Amino acid sequence: MGSVTFSTSCWEQDWDILLKTNFLKNKIERNNYAFTKKVLIINNVKDRAKVEKYARIAVECDVLTDYFFVEDYIEAALKSFELTKEALGRGYYYSNHELTSIYLCSTDYLLFYTGDTWLDKTVPWVAPAIDEFEKNSVYKVANPVWNYMFSHAKSVNTSEVGDFWVGYGFSDQCFLVRTKEFKAPIYNETNPASAQYPLYGGETFEKRVYSWMRNHHYLRLTYKHGSYIHEDFPKRKCVKKINMALGKYDK
Repeated sequence: MGSVTFSTSCWEQDWDILLKTNFLKNKIERNNYAFTKKVLIINNVKDRAKVEKYARIAVECDVLTDYFFVEDYIEAALKSFELTKEALGRGYYYSNHELTSIYLCSTDYLLFYTGDTWLDKTVPWVAPAIDEFEKNSVYKVANPVWNYMFSHAKSVNTSEVGDFWVGYGFSDQCFLVRTKEFKAPIYNETNPASAQYPLYGGETFEKRVYSWMRNHHYLRLTYKHGSYIHEDFPKRKCVKKINMALGKYDK
């Protein structure tokens, strides 16, 4: 089974949740997998030095192995993917952290979560997903069910294999992919079905991946037995809950 990087992102409105509480540690551990690397992608923060201080503590505590700032790598990433900021439009601001994460990934697989997405409990889904990837190259992405919507997830898929429902779909909230495939310049395709994504996001990474998958009949695996939660941190509704549940670092 190949090497895997866990990667997630933060920005000005949520870096303190990820780096000042045990939220990030638990977020990683709940995937029940021995990740080769554990990476934080830092984007659009006001005080870089302050955020970096806490990121270093996370490395010292072995919560992370690495952290990177989007601003240091995004130009090289866009060039590698044959993209421009102008082509992405409004989608640039929703996509630059994901593209940076993929560009910097050096392991066989990448598991990415947005900063405000997490598993509510331990879900051992990564190993069986990789097992299915290695059996069939038509599977290009895997994720758990989203926001407890098990019935909906089952209904939008067309078949099953092992512990997974199978069908079309892609979400940037959580995705496990083969790194090599997503490092290729696959982000300039369109498909009418991608109109399902919100207009306010523009030509996002998420929308472009979905177009690529639909055009080539590539499929998604959705793990039947666990769900991730996506909650918008900038609204600050869940900060107290997270802090009470997960506490502070010892250091």
